[in-house]
Amino acid sequence: MAVTSPKIKSIGAAKSPLLGTAMFAPSVLYIVLLIGVPFTLAVLYAFSDARIGSTSFRFVGLENFRSILHSPSFRKALRNSIVFTLAAQVVVIVCSNILSIALEKPFRGRGFVRFLILLPWVAPVSLGTIGWKWLLDSIYSVFTWVLVALHFYKPYSAPMWLGEPHLAMASVILVHCWRLIPFSTVIMLAGRSAIPKEIPEAAAIDGAGFWRTLFQINIPIMTPILSVAVLFGIIFTFTDMTVVYILTAGGPFDSTQTLPSLAFATGIQGSDLAAGAAISLFLVPVLVAVAYLMLRLAHRAEVV
Repeated sequence: MAVTSPKIKSIGAAKSPLLGTAMFAPSVLYIVLLIGVPFTLAVLYAFSDARIGSTSFRFVGLENFRSILHSPSFRKALRNSIVFTLAAQVVVIVCSNILSIALEKPFRGRGFVRFLILLPWVAPVSLGTIGWKWLLDSIYSVFTWVLVALHFYKPYSAPMWLGEPHLAMASVILVHCWRLIPFSTVIMLAGRSAIPKEIPEAAAIDGAGFWRTLFQINIPIMTPILSVAVLFGIIFTFTDMTVVYILTAGGPFDSTQTLPSLAFATGIQGSDLAAGAAISLFLVPVLVAVAYLMLRLAHRAEVV
């Protein structure tokens, strides 16, 4: 019977922590470079007077935060961000629930339908948004052409989807929902597959119908999954500027301007790095509070 030398054991014990550290180091370095360094620079810029093209750098304290809080553009962007996020989440959660119910049970062609539903999430967001910009164009819009062909509107009185404030905000919300619904649907399908089959079957034997089973059994059981879907949806929506920037660039008249797009317009396009960093930092405490509340809700649902 082979006997392991104590010396070999000590060498293996000494090497294992180094091996674990070496394997873990690339991910830590990636996070530090991708998140840590930009976040540190944003904090430094927010408390300074940094501008693009300027070599001067001095700390100004909370002056940038006072300035943006008194700015009408900032208050309007904050209101738009809240409306954009809440409206998008309502649409996404409702539609993803409907799709998860429809796709839960097997049927012919279910795999192909799931593939089609996932395409908006898999495709590059810029490519999909550019396609929607063409569909909603004031001159070449397919929707406008159909409405005019059906005599709902005359050619010169048709709606300008991206040129009227309320229609522009609705268009931005719907395009963002089109992109986010597949991701939420996948989460909902995973949650529904985790529900024990005995519970809905017992409810059906007791006479519970579809709606009662949905609202009194399925949704309460899926509350932790719903919390995760809502949390990711809020983070993706509140910090997203791609859809807004490509479709409207914040217009018309700042009616679709959100905090991320305002931070980009102020810091990069407006050359005021300090103000742009201050606006972007305003997102951090809001998202931390939302994450804490949603995770607390999910934990309570798991305990119950």
